[in-house]
Amino acid sequence: MNAFTSLARLPSRPSVPSRAGLPRPASTATRRRLLALAAGWLATRAVMLWLLAHNTLPLLGGGGVAREVWRLYHRWYVVLAHGAFPAHDPLWQYPPGAGLVLLAPRLLPELTYFQAFVALTLAADAVTALALARAGARPGRSLHGAAYWTGGLPLLLHVPLARYDVQATALGVLCLLALTRSPRACGTFAALGALVKVWPALLLLGTPRGRTTRSAWGWAAVVTVGVLAVLAALFRNPLAFLRQQGGRGVQIESFGGTALSLARHAGWPGVVRYRYGALEFTGPYVQAVAGLSLALTAAAFGLLVLWRVRARRWSAATPCDAALAAVLLFTVTSRVISPQYMVWLLGLAAVCLTSRHTTQRPVAALVAAASAVSVVAYPTLYHEVVTSTWIGCALMLLRNGLLAAAAVLSFRRLWRSTRPVPAYDPAPPEPDRPQAAGTERVMTRR
Repeated sequence: MNAFTSLARLPSRPSVPSRAGLPRPASTATRRRLLALAAGWLATRAVMLWLLAHNTLPLLGGGGVAREVWRLYHRWYVVLAHGAFPAHDPLWQYPPGAGLVLLAPRLLPELTYFQAFVALTLAADAVTALALARAGARPGRSLHGAAYWTGGLPLLLHVPLARYDVQATALGVLCLLALTRSPRACGTFAALGALVKVWPALLLLGTPRGRTTRSAWGWAAVVTVGVLAVLAALFRNPLAFLRQQGGRGVQIESFGGTALSLARHAGWPGVVRYRYGALEFTGPYVQAVAGLSLALTAAAFGLLVLWRVRARRWSAATPCDAALAAVLLFTVTSRVISPQYMVWLLGLAAVCLTSRHTTQRPVAALVAAASAVSVVAYPTLYHEVVTSTWIGCALMLLRNGLLAAAAVLSFRRLWRSTRPVPAYDPAPPEPDRPQAAGTERVMTRR
């Protein structure tokens, strides 16, 4: 028998069906969910654009929402286009990276500034949704985060399209999603986000100890210094925003503002004025309330540092959960809680929901509820808030109460999820019993 006959008689290797012939119900279901998310994103963003086009209606703000872009942002754009930051404008209170966002509409010269700004904001929104969907489609992850962002952002109506907070949130989302694969990219996105709006610097608080933290924090520092050096070489007065922050008062929508609104019904003589790009209270005790807010912010930072020192367990969801808790604490203790701040919280909650191990699901529900109430306060019934009517006070109490509950619950769940697990003894020792006579002798014999 020759070798070829012997080989022919060997048991053949079982054939494997082609990939095309294998049933893939999970992949098909995921594909359908992704298509549904895409359709939902297109539909909701079309509604948001329609609302922005009709923002002159009284219940949509009477034109005040869009005015921020074509009047204020465009004015800064003209100054930035001449190679300088608006150093002498008290309304300019943003880090120098914000200047690049406001200059970005130059990339679309065929559109007006307003049109180009909205188009780029929608592009950042789409990138955020795509990143969340891509992360959620991986094995062991969830598409709930992408669905939450797709359906959550329209809760703020057309406000997100006329603010650049969507761009900052996109950088924050990319930062957290990149952590598991590349701590360097995570640190880079955190630095870029912090240069656009300061809050993304908090996103690195929950990075796992060791090499991951050193890499992410180190790259964030290097990128921050490098970008600042480039901006200092290309523009004049890149740090001018620091002079304006100290003079800020108490915005009417903050926790302190809500307390002062209620105080007006008790005879407090304060008034509302437009200062530093927001409606703020002026009058007796305002500085004391502002100082208390700063003290609470410092206390929140100390609480977060304490958590970082005491934390012993890290899961895949811990960095995202810590980021949401940190930004919530800083938001509720701030002197300013603008409506667009809800965009940050919606984005961070969406990142948390991409993980099946997150502890922040009830927090995400509270953030969504606060967003829905926030849009009733602004722009729909903003006059009630400005004039401190009982309706306006009730809206602010409800919105801020939801945010406070979300902050407390978020930090509490984060703290408990990272505590060390107590040792488990399946057979606790029984109480001492008197030994029967002869027992010792029998065991010795054995």
